[in-house]
Amino acid sequence: MSNALYVLLSQDWAGLAIALAVAAAGGALWFWGRRAARRWQRRSGVGVLVVAAVLAAGSTVHIVRTGSARAEHPPPGELVDVGGYRMHLLAEGEARGKPTVVWLPGGHGAGLYLHHLHKTLSNEARSVLIDRPGAGWSDAGPFPRSTALEAEEVVKVLERAGERPPFVLAGHSFGGLLAANVARRHPELTAGVVLLDPTPPDTIIYAPYNPVLGNVRAGLTVSAVLNLFGLSEAMLAGASSAEADPEVARILNLMEERLGPELIASLRAVESGTRARIATASIFAELSPEGMAARGWDTVVYDGDLADLPLYLVTPGDMADSGAFFRTMAEANAAAGQEAFERRLRRFYGQTRVRYLAASSRSEHIVTPAGTGHNFPYETPEFVIDVMRRVLTETTPRPVTP
Repeated sequence: MSNALYVLLSQDWAGLAIALAVAAAGGALWFWGRRAARRWQRRSGVGVLVVAAVLAAGSTVHIVRTGSARAEHPPPGELVDVGGYRMHLLAEGEARGKPTVVWLPGGHGAGLYLHHLHKTLSNEARSVLIDRPGAGWSDAGPFPRSTALEAEEVVKVLERAGERPPFVLAGHSFGGLLAANVARRHPELTAGVVLLDPTPPDTIIYAPYNPVLGNVRAGLTVSAVLNLFGLSEAMLAGASSAEADPEVARILNLMEERLGPELIASLRAVESGTRARIATASIFAELSPEGMAARGWDTVVYDGDLADLPLYLVTPGDMADSGAFFRTMAEANAAAGQEAFERRLRRFYGQTRVRYLAASSRSEHIVTPAGTGHNFPYETPEFVIDVMRRVLTETTPRPVTP
């Protein structure tokens, strides 16, 4: 998809623009049908005009709905100008001589999806949540979205908000890839990096076809377009099978339990427009062999890239929670020997997830409690907080005694 189309679809008024274009086409059809005395053409023009009116009505509903949602749910932090667009940042707690912790959630999610960890740690240290452009309360920003661009945006919003380095960057899943990129580009600002089961680029480059990633961008774009014309989340639920997956449903319920129904409602309300979906669809272009081939040099954090920065890689000890994923992968790739395919795939994902250890000469692998999976920040938040306490202790400079 072209960047111009991404820009258009990220705007809440885009539905009205599309409706106007359809109306213009219908008017032209009716006019030339009347002039040529073609009844079928005139009737077709009227039909197109009716469609345009329906689209305009739906778009108006969408604009009113999203405007009301944002008015009812103001940003809990501050909106910081980063060069013609704003990013939302929530910073709380006192540094107390320790590095400031910057949390980066998975997916392309708003920072507040890790609010339960932030809330606990901010009682002991300075803690910061950032909404990536398009997510949460942040503006969409320029397109295309990329990890390289967003790494610089993270640094810019911290600087303009007055947050002082050094920082401990803690990122989960896709946020882990972003955290590693910030550390690679700005080691002078980084006290340490904590990667919470980060996205391994090798699984994008070398893994077989992934039906989940293969369909997510198209699904997000279709959802955004439908949403532009007033279709609600409830009406769109049937178009998405994500929440029908028992494991996904379990994690969503767990997130609501950790974050609280009010915060979840606020996040869903402010992301009821299209910009969150379109920004995610844009950056997820990286998560394909073609996307990584085009952007890999700027996205990958490889062996030795972090020199001797303290790196803590936190991952589950096994991949028991991923059994359904491996079966889906085997079926999507029509594997002749499904069991052998799944064994190799399990070994491949197990090895690639620890590849980040080679990025620094001061890396450590920490294994999460038994029974936890990729979403352990929600399954065992106390464990994550204990890890962060230790990281802050080990990355805080000791005073020099004369």
